[in-house]
Amino acid sequence: MTTVFDPIDLSGTQLANRIAMAPMTRSRAGEGGTATDLTVEYYAQRASAGLIITEGIQPSVVGQGYPFTPGLHSAEQVASWRRVTEAVHAAGGRIFAQIMHAGRIGHPVLLPDGLTPVSASPVSAPGQVHTHVGPKDFVEPRELTGDEVRQTVADFVSAARNAVDAGFDGVELHGANGYLIHQFLAPNTNLRTDEWGGSDEARIRFAVEVVRAVAAEIGAARTGLRISPGNPYNGIDEPAPDAVYTALVREIEPLGLAYLHIMEAVDIRELTLALRKQFSGTLVVNVLTDGPTGPDDHSVIDDGIADIISYGALFLANPDLPARLKAGGPFNTPDPSTFFGGDAKGYVDYPALGA
Repeated sequence: MTTVFDPIDLSGTQLANRIAMAPMTRSRAGEGGTATDLTVEYYAQRASAGLIITEGIQPSVVGQGYPFTPGLHSAEQVASWRRVTEAVHAAGGRIFAQIMHAGRIGHPVLLPDGLTPVSASPVSAPGQVHTHVGPKDFVEPRELTGDEVRQTVADFVSAARNAVDAGFDGVELHGANGYLIHQFLAPNTNLRTDEWGGSDEARIRFAVEVVRAVAAEIGAARTGLRISPGNPYNGIDEPAPDAVYTALVREIEPLGLAYLHIMEAVDIRELTLALRKQFSGTLVVNVLTDGPTGPDDHSVIDDGIADIISYGALFLANPDLPARLKAGGPFNTPDPSTFFGGDAKGYVDYPALGA
């Protein structure tokens, strides 16, 4: 029986185990959206993961949705991430960059030169976003024109190329959690009637075009996609997600991607199983539980539901998580107060295993 501790060949990238570190926003980038010394330490410290997937990295200036998040659209940013990938590789790890365009999730105070957040349609998100000047109500985003949609696809491609140049083993395209790709997929945020909206087939087009273009640029074996069907985060409403995500996976299946990463939402396991049958490549699952994905949730590997399991908060609190899972603990308790900001290491006190 395959276990979470067995190695796996990820489309030519050899992973030491089937434990992935999930992508998580840290809001601690340096000047100009660069990775810092702490970024290097943070990811190298977790290099025993079979695969690290970074925090969301914006592909363009207007793609930023939170304060102090990093980019991959300037030479300085590429150089700063090269230090991270070199440190992870030196420690024996593998690392993919998550490319995330926040879309309508953001605020003009986070953007330069009078820019405003953009989206599939001019539909505001509910609630507020935290900024460097305090919480701000989400604003109505500007609807992308057809030409701007194509330019945004090109921005994803450029960022993916920059990621490879920075030494990343591949990229994960963030199509989940209510950000731009998800905003094109969801019926309440995509009200378009042109080629990019108006039907299930049209609403998946942006996601499909981004995936195809990135795979053509850096290779499908270095390209992954994250989705979260039915996830209401950031004001998304997908009351009947099955048809859209079945159609999406049908379109990307022939490409031979490195993986499909499903972040499960309420009552979505049946769809996960259906997509598992539909997608012939490596399936990564972030398991839905009452809290953070827990030590026993790797049963999805034992049961053949997933090929890789991704851990979020538990990996923040336990940088050597694979060893702790193998030993059966002990596990440090995730403390949200350590998750964000310039000193966001993910834990308060980190005793060594067995101490």
